[in-house]
Amino acid sequence: MITIKNLDFSYKNVAVFKNISLNFKRGNVYGLLGENGVGKTTLLKLICGLQHPTAGTCTIDEFVPSERNPYFLQNIFFLPEEVITDDTTPEKFVKKLGVFYPRYDHEYFLNLMDELEVDATKKFDALSYGQKKKALLACALSLRTDYLLLDEPTNGLDIPSKALFRKVILQHCTDETTVIISTHQVKDVENLIDPIVILDHDEVLLNATFEEISSKLYFEYGAEKSDDALYSEMMPGGYINVLPNNFEMESKVNVEALFNAVRNNKKRIKEIFNN
Repeated sequence: MITIKNLDFSYKNVAVFKNISLNFKRGNVYGLLGENGVGKTTLLKLICGLQHPTAGTCTIDEFVPSERNPYFLQNIFFLPEEVITDDTTPEKFVKKLGVFYPRYDHEYFLNLMDELEVDATKKFDALSYGQKKKALLACALSLRTDYLLLDEPTNGLDIPSKALFRKVILQHCTDETTVIISTHQVKDVENLIDPIVILDHDEVLLNATFEEISSKLYFEYGAEKSDDALYSEMMPGGYINVLPNNFEMESKVNVEALFNAVRNNKKRIKEIFNN
């Protein structure tokens, strides 16, 4: 489990996080959401040990990521939004990478490349941006780490590729894996992520499962805008309204509407979820 306690982090004199605490449990695909500049990528770097907290702690299964223990590093992988691949092929790239990961599965890599419809022997420079993203995803998954951190993994993917992305992530997940997806493309992963973590500029606004969210908030699809809504948005045929779930009614969570409701009602959301 990833445990973050009272963590502070600053770039020089600019605070990114102030006294944040949260856990990421095994067996889940977390959606890490937030506006530009709130620290989503920084949090992923803190978790994998590329950054060191200014104060507080981040631990993973009793390891301190910033200490860069080899036993810790062989069980976590961070795939950033942009990767320098040099003049090589995905197959050669992952073979060099796999040396450091005891559970690397080359046959699984080749199967993933086939499933994602990318040629493993074609140089990265000859691949489209979307094909390169899929190839790197196959590399990351084939390392078979328990912790996988993905930063904007669906950027550049077309609609069929996004469906394949969701499929291979779900196939990868077990009760022992933890996947964290940092994204602005909420609709790409809406049916994949659970729980959801929403960051603000220096705090965690929300860390909740879909079950917890639907028990606290009601997502109403109707012809009119509700005056009592925390957030309303016009859509074809009417409005989606996000309201406090005062009458314990069931509804389907809309992640985009949730994000906007949380962003526009930070204090009220905290009151609702802390009760």
